[in-house]
Amino acid sequence: MPFAFERLEVYQKSLSFVDAVYELSHSFPAIERFGLSDQLRRAAVSIALNIAEGSGRTKRDFAHFLRNARASCYECVAILQIVKRRAYITQAEQDRHVQPLIDIAKMLSGLIRSLGGHDNER
Repeated sequence: MPFAFERLEVYQKSLSFVDAVYELSHSFPAIERFGLSDQLRRAAVSIALNIAEGSGRTKRDFAHFLRNARASCYECVAILQIVKRRAYITQAEQDRHVQPLIDIAKMLSGLIRSLGGHDNER
């Protein structure tokens, strides 16, 4: 892998999450094509993009981009709650997609702390 961020486990997990989101959102109603489906996809992609973009910056800036990635995790959780409430997904599907977000958010918090970002999120 030519870029260091590609070797980060959290980056690889974020790519897997993007794949899962595209698969999941494919089954949403057509009316959500430019709504919740698009928003969930963009938020999921944002996790990976922030990790990649931030990796080429200073440690301080990288920590900032990692916080943005973590915020996108939170956005995905909220969207998954909304689509569950709209009955587009089951509770089991919601749970299955939230767990990787929990893992990714924890990994991002750990990476932020390792960069000296003094992060108190868990």
